[in-house]
Amino acid sequence: MTGPGTPDGAAAGRADREPDRGADRELRAEVVVRATPERVWQVLTDFGRMPQWSPELVRMVPMRRGGLRLGQSYLGVNRRGAVVWPTRSVIAVLEPGRTVAWDTRSSGARWIYDLEPHEDGTRVTVTRPVPRRLTLGSKVFANALLGGAVNHADELEDGMRQTLDRFKVAVEGA
Repeated sequence: MTGPGTPDGAAAGRADREPDRGADRELRAEVVVRATPERVWQVLTDFGRMPQWSPELVRMVPMRRGGLRLGQSYLGVNRRGAVVWPTRSVIAVLEPGRTVAWDTRSSGARWIYDLEPHEDGTRVTVTRPVPRRLTLGSKVFANALLGGAVNHADELEDGMRQTLDRFKVAVEGA
């Protein structure tokens, strides 16, 4: 999936980006993990482990009992340097073994993890489209504390690649 405003896979780096791309653009990264989709799903949906892989996420905990399900809310705690902030995310799509997506209410973004069988295991793709627009609060926050909304989007995209690389190691090394 390539085109204006989307990288052509995980190899696209910061230097390859168009300078006028906005923070509202879709972010994307993918990796092939040498494991079955069932094993990948099992590890991916253990959200307590997500901070092990993400360079920005410190913690992700359910806000209600009942485990992973549509409508479940999660409190995310993020950190970049000295700046720490909470997020509230709600599971919006749940297709076991295939797709999990959550909407982050504070920013207006959606995070989607898709799994698909691949000849070498499982392709894991993470995308962050912005279904409507980034919220005004998130833009002000990013501009005031994170070096600008576009810069933060670039960092998020780099972080998505790091997350998937670390996730791959965790799954394949298990």
